[in-house]
Amino acid sequence: SGLLSRLQTSAPTAQTLSSSSSKSFSQNIPSCLWKLGRLNHVAIAVPDLEKAQSLYKDVLGAQVSETVALPEHGVYTVFVELGNTKLELLHPLGEKSPIASFLQKNKTGGMHHICIEVDDIKAAMTELKKKKIRILSEEPKIGAHGKPVIFLHPKDCHGVLVELEQA
Repeated sequence: SGLLSRLQTSAPTAQTLSSSSSKSFSQNIPSCLWKLGRLNHVAIAVPDLEKAQSLYKDVLGAQVSETVALPEHGVYTVFVELGNTKLELLHPLGEKSPIASFLQKNKTGGMHHICIEVDDIKAAMTELKKKKIRILSEEPKIGAHGKPVIFLHPKDCHGVLVELEQA
């Protein structure tokens, strides 16, 4: 009886804290000329693309795309469909591939970047530059989905390489 009454009295307190903190949080969000959208994909660098494809397709039963070469980005890509998002498997293409240098440091592969959709990539670039967030290219490049993409410097994003993709 004592435990039950303590649980019942603590529950409303948690709701009160939750609703008041969410109100103050939303009031602190500045209005932007652009908006973040959904998580498009999480990219994973892999040393053996065929083995990685086989894991997701044959072992886990996922729908896996064909391999696509993106010479401008120095990568081969494969997308794994997950329903609400995708995984992007990345493998080096050419000696100057950023994935080759990533795999030299991380021999077994690992998470490389996250990709978040934006509704206006040019407005995002302008505003992020004003906020001292470094962008790794002067102009967007066409990414694996045929849409403009940019990458934000991981040191400005708490150690995460963030890709923004035009929705």
